[in-house]
Amino acid sequence: MDQIREIWLENLDATVACLLQIYRNLPNPDVKVYELWTAKDVLAHLTFWHESFARNVGDLAQGKKPTPLKGRFIDLNQGGVDEMCLQPLDAVIEKFAAAHEIIRRNILDPRLTLIPYKKGSRDYTPEEHLNIVNDHIQFHLKDVTHAIGK
Repeated sequence: MDQIREIWLENLDATVACLLQIYRNLPNPDVKVYELWTAKDVLAHLTFWHESFARNVGDLAQGKKPTPLKGRFIDLNQGGVDEMCLQPLDAVIEKFAAAHEIIRRNILDPRLTLIPYKKGSRDYTPEEHLNIVNDHIQFHLKDVTHAIGK
């Protein structure tokens, strides 16, 4: 089981490295990716969810009860973007990188068996969560790279 978790973490690490490289070299963070979101907004969205994952994993590894997000996806998604809209792109990049480091430090802890995602949603195994997060980032990264012409 631990070996599988390590493989999923390596996959996520590779996706995150690609994301960070693209965003650190982004020519225009205001390029539209979706009707209402720019490239920077997409990173804010991903950062919001990555911070939630990091907080839950960190709490579990420290023996604390996690506090998963509560609310409707549409509200959480836009709220996460709105929360970071005034921050410079570099600050959002660093928040994402810091959240990922918390995930990396804690996700292999054998005490982690189920990780909450959102109130009202089922909990996921660390392997499932790593896979879901990786797929989510790759989904948006494809749209960002298309929007910036890479």
